[in-house]
Amino acid sequence: MKYIVDNDLHIHSHISVCSGVAEQTPERILKYAKDNNLKTICLTDHFWDETIDGADEFYEVQDYARIEKAKPLPQADGIRFLFGCETELTKDLTIALSKERMDLFDFIIIPTTHFHMKDFTLSYDDYKDAESRAKAWVKRLDYVLDQDLPFHKIGLAHLTCSLIAPERSYCLDVINSIPDSEMERVFRKAAEVGVGIELNGSDMNFTDDEAETILRPYRIAKRCGCKFYCGSDAHSPAKFETVVSLFEKSVDILGLTEDDKFHI
Repeated sequence: MKYIVDNDLHIHSHISVCSGVAEQTPERILKYAKDNNLKTICLTDHFWDETIDGADEFYEVQDYARIEKAKPLPQADGIRFLFGCETELTKDLTIALSKERMDLFDFIIIPTTHFHMKDFTLSYDDYKDAESRAKAWVKRLDYVLDQDLPFHKIGLAHLTCSLIAPERSYCLDVINSIPDSEMERVFRKAAEVGVGIELNGSDMNFTDDEAETILRPYRIAKRCGCKFYCGSDAHSPAKFETVVSLFEKSVDILGLTEDDKFHI
């Protein structure tokens, strides 16, 4: 049976500093779910666990006291509205969420591709050229997958996002610089631990010329037995207008079935 687009597990509210859109409330997010027949959605505002040192200016304010203001989340019949977060992975491979506090969340996103935060999430040596960035892409995934984490409720976000490099062509060069063999190795590991692989709304908004490069990691992940969830990464209601069609497009191209779905 074809993969049914009935989930969006990566949604930000106005609580995330980078949103700044007052209309992006939990109530508006729930309306998006109702309008698109989604059965499971998750609020994943940016979060840095204040018990862990090293937060930069952006993350200093994204503590638990801030993000829990969204609770209690509004509910509706037939829809699971979960409370999660998007944490961070630094250049020193520190996950900005302690194991002790992971029980506070229904779902946790660990982004390994926030390469735009120079010398914070990526060292100078790691982003000097496409080959260095490609190696960092693999190294950061490897590290997360080697940890003792509750992978049944963890997702790996936007693996082919534009944040990998400053320009689109550069981003594509980075992805093309990652050998199939390395992708196969990390995705076999991902399948073994049971982590979710995100079909990100922005990542899936590609041109025909970009399709082969952008889709290659997901094709390999599917062959390796990985499970996939949808993530709009919406920071405003505007994203809700088109993202489900992008999910449908990616599901069709990749040939995903219900057996390929990640479940929380």
